[in-house]
Amino acid sequence: MTGGPAGTLLAILMLVAVLLAVFGVRMIARGERRNGWLMLVCALVLIGNVAIWTV
Repeated sequence: MTGGPAGTLLAILMLVAVLLAVFGVRMIARGERRNGWLMLVCALVLIGNVAIWTV
């Protein structure tokens, strides 16, 4: 388990990734498809980075 500042940073990145995913889906539903998909891709990249850093 990662502790200290690194653990805090990873937790913040996961929160940001969840927010990006939620608001990306909302934007797609409102018709702003391009920006919504970009937000979803950004969320996936963040989740991938956190997965790499924790393994």
